Amino acid sequence: MSRHKAAEGERPNWAPPVLRGDRMEAGLRLLEIDVRRRLDGLLQGNHLGLVPGPGSEPGEARPYQPGDDVRRMDWAVTARTTVPHIRETVADRELESWLVVDLSASLDFGTAACEKRDLAVAAVAAIAHLTRGGGNRVGALISTGEKMIRIPARGGLAHARGLVRKVAETPRASQGVRGDLANAIEQLRRPPRRRGLAVVISDFLGPTDWQRPLRALSLRHELIGVEVVDPRDIELPDVGTVVLADPETGRQREVTASPLLRKEFGAAAAEHREAVAKGIRQAGGGHLVLRTDSDWIADTVRFVVARKRRWSGGVA
Repeated sequence: MSRHKAAEGERPNWAPPVLRGDRMEAGLRLLEIDVRRRLDGLLQGNHLGLVPGPGSEPGEARPYQPGDDVRRMDWAVTARTTVPHIRETVADRELESWLVVDLSASLDFGTAACEKRDLAVAAVAAIAHLTRGGGNRVGALISTGEKMIRIPARGGLAHARGLVRKVAETPRASQGVRGDLANAIEQLRRPPRRRGLAVVISDFLGPTDWQRPLRALSLRHELIGVEVVDPRDIELPDVGTVVLADPETGRQREVTASPLLRKEFGAAAAEHREAVAKGIRQAGGGHLVLRTDSDWIADTVRFVVARKRRWSGGVA
């Protein structure tokens, strides 16, 4: 599907809005409405839907589970119930969130309801609008491979709207320019910032050299990795001869999509995606997958509900 499918009226109602050309203004307004209408009530609550702590305010006690920090043992409740309990902490009321937004050339691609870039902007809008308020601040690092754009962390509705607009209006990277996600994450880590929420939004294609800086980033911040996926990233269609192009190197190759090639491509893609999931998991981060052929808001809700269950000791 071409990137202009939305303009042809074939875009499903759950897809993120078109954020290009003369449809930018209407698209930004619609995106904000979608976030507030469909996500606000589920993820809000002084940002507790996105961040579990640690914080400075004591919360509720719950039974100890293997892997919990023993320094948070609640000995009074443990003695009273004869069952080991820990004391949860409530996240600080002023949250500083930082987003690393990968807008390299590989995200200017989509074969389903939208481009991967559209989903990246939608994820930015969700974080920006749902973490603002109450003295909270949000900032961003936008990386295209050609340049790095830094948006200072500030609070307020006007800033949140401006941040989303800046991401949406960022010029597309030139073909042949490689992205550098590892450097973008490192730029966020240095200099050290106050503890808060760090969100990395990318398709995570290419080398996995971002794993080490991601682990270092998670030592100071609550971490969420948002992986943006298109069906063609994980499987080749049965279309006979096809030209494959790498937008970040400009290289092209004509291949025949035989059953063997499609099987090998799918296996390699699955291996890479498992490496991405493992890298985010080992960094202690939450892993949200958004697909161009799936309802991104429903996927976000499922992700947050699962996190809440884990924090409360339930089964996801």
